[in-house]
Amino acid sequence: MTAPRQICPGKTYFVTRRCTQRQFLLRPSPETNTLFGYVLAVAAKRTGILVHTCVVMSSHVHLVLTDPEARLPEFSQYLWSLVARALNASLGRWESLWAPSSYSAVQLETAESIVGETAYALANPVKAGLVRSGREWPGLWLAPEHVGTPVVFERPAFFRTEGPMPEAAQLTLTPPPGFTADEYRTRVEAELAASEEKARASIASSGRGFLGIRRVLAQDPTTSPRTHEPRRNLSPRVAARDRWRRMEALARLRSFQSAYREARARFSAGIRDALFPAGTYLLRVMHGVRCEAPS
Repeated sequence: MTAPRQICPGKTYFVTRRCTQRQFLLRPSPETNTLFGYVLAVAAKRTGILVHTCVVMSSHVHLVLTDPEARLPEFSQYLWSLVARALNASLGRWESLWAPSSYSAVQLETAESIVGETAYALANPVKAGLVRSGREWPGLWLAPEHVGTPVVFERPAFFRTEGPMPEAAQLTLTPPPGFTADEYRTRVEAELAASEEKARASIASSGRGFLGIRRVLAQDPTTSPRTHEPRRNLSPRVAARDRWRRMEALARLRSFQSAYREARARFSAGIRDALFPAGTYLLRVMHGVRCEAPS
């Protein structure tokens, strides 16, 4: 059984979702960029999610976001399912768009980890050997330089004009909690520049070149990268560059999981007033179980 997620208000996450078999189903195009941006904007508005960064690669998505109201699962279910339906319709396919594993949501414990994961996401097109700078990426690439500036996405043709979806959706990136807009931009831009320079040097030393925009756009959406990934990777739940902060966060997570298992066993045994730990999500939403208040 998958370990339960602890969903508490006000947490910042690095979220990743991959396409099935690592296929290029999100290959950049004006239609795909608009579709993902539109659904992201609608999903964020519905659930109060604050988006800080978004990078849509051909085979996966990275988001850095904050969840003020502890509604990340609701946001994710809406976003991934609606993008899949609309994109599958445009591609004329019926199979699952996303890899069978769930999305990854790594809780970012420190300002350094927020900056680091933001820069990691934005440098992805360069590290993958696709373009020389993330700003050249033809897919959706929303960086801290966009913070505070609304980005408007028109309703894609997939959605009925007489339906409930708005004619346009507006997404405004915000700085993460604890950052001013200027501080977030400055720190991320410095780390991004260093990451991209390191990636360019690594690619040059290996004798490889960059694929380039033209060949990226010409890729068949149903193909996959030629590189191989390990069949099983670690799936972290927390990230902190400071060792002690990371250890503290892992200890809290283990404590939550232990308390959850005990409460779940009591609940399954018929004790309906079993008290679940703060951050319990699915059983609280689906069955109204009693939960401790967030600290």
